[in-house]
Amino acid sequence: MNLTLVQLRYMVTVARHGSVTAAARTLNVSQPSISVAIDNVEQAFGQKLFVRQRGSGISLTSFGRSAVAKAKQVLAEADELAGLGSREAAVAGELVLGCFEDLAPYFAPALIRSFSERCPAVRMVVRDETFETLGRRILDSAVDLGLTYDLGLPSHFARILLHELRPHALLPAGHPLADRPAVSLADLAAYPLITTDQPQSWQHMLDLFLSRGLSPVADITTSSFELQRSMVANGFGVAVSYTRPHGDRSYDGLPLVCKPISDPLPMQRIILTHDTRQRLSNAALAFIDVAKGWFSVHDVFAS
Repeated sequence: MNLTLVQLRYMVTVARHGSVTAAARTLNVSQPSISVAIDNVEQAFGQKLFVRQRGSGISLTSFGRSAVAKAKQVLAEADELAGLGSREAAVAGELVLGCFEDLAPYFAPALIRSFSERCPAVRMVVRDETFETLGRRILDSAVDLGLTYDLGLPSHFARILLHELRPHALLPAGHPLADRPAVSLADLAAYPLITTDQPQSWQHMLDLFLSRGLSPVADITTSSFELQRSMVANGFGVAVSYTRPHGDRSYDGLPLVCKPISDPLPMQRIILTHDTRQRLSNAALAFIDVAKGWFSVHDVFAS
């Protein structure tokens, strides 16, 4: 069986995008060229790499996951081989970083800038993800590394600690609890609790209350962190969060009050994650090193 690097790159790019059309656009080649190449690879293997689903793109088969993971390794090694003659290009190839959507705006741009200064030959791709989509995309080799909170990950995913955060309460200005130096979960449970509709997130927040024997009324959910903040600022309830933007105002300009929580609650971890069953490229290893260094010298959600 003779597979070319072009065929392998087509495989990996289709897996990353979940679409032949998007892969063709990224690679600047025709869609039929990619389709023919994928068909030829599947015939050579005698097994399907992708399942084509009408209206929802394509997804990898279990065999396809293994094949694409190996293809990624071969392409990374080929890029590294091509760069042996240049010190600046010693780390090369492509790196796809999947970022949990609440963390991406605060950390991804600075990390990308720092990494690009160290490894200019690496093509960097960044994608916003939910908790649910991030895990799937790592399993499908569509994402190399994930930047996220340590919530809902499979046991075979690595957890590389970057920073730990304490939860804080979000209150509207003028709230009865706003003048206190700190608030308890029991204090907060007396008011409507606003959560986001991400399953891992809202379940984690409710579990914090349940661990103290409390059952808050949590019938208001939002589709995003910023909408949650705006709902709090407009007086619809209170919230608990780990993420804290610089400047305590909602998108519509209203002030928010952030208060420490007095209960002895567990810290939440910001991590890099990857599937330990797949070998990391030199680019991914270099990014991990850059991220550790960046978080070690920067204030994260400082008051």
